[in-house]
Amino acid sequence: EKIRIEIISLSLTESRIASDETIQQLFVECRLYNFLAEETPLSLPKPTGGKRIHYNYSNVIHVDKANNHARREYLKSMLLKPDLHTDSLRFTVVSDPPEDEQDLECEDIGFAHVSLREIFQKQRDIIEQDIDVFDSQDDSVVIGKLKVTVEALRVLHSVYEECEDD
Repeated sequence: EKIRIEIISLSLTESRIASDETIQQLFVECRLYNFLAEETPLSLPKPTGGKRIHYNYSNVIHVDKANNHARREYLKSMLLKPDLHTDSLRFTVVSDPPEDEQDLECEDIGFAHVSLREIFQKQRDIIEQDIDVFDSQDDSVVIGKLKVTVEALRVLHSVYEECEDD
């Protein structure tokens, strides 16, 4: 019982990010609520001129009853309480400072979200879909597209059936 996440590729629009010389290498972090954050093992050179960089990174979040009770309880509460604003997987695009400037900090430059509740409502996993990446300094500005896969429908069904049993 698991959620499978794939971070496939990233492209940038013409934005402050594209023209910022200090932003050279990018990696992507994925976080489920406050449980865990996983990041792509590599940071890749910033894509230019409408090109994509390909991470082809895949990760699994285990939500089995035996070992991951807290994550299951979180999924249950998310399905039962639609007012919670914590129903999303959050993807953060992060600027990784160049090797020769390690005194610089990693900087969050953009965010994207996938709603688990929406996957459940639409009864459809997200397969190789482009999602908007919003500027971390102005969340009305789209700075790029992140192509992701999120397979969560089966485990959401399983959790929902448990709710009905409780």
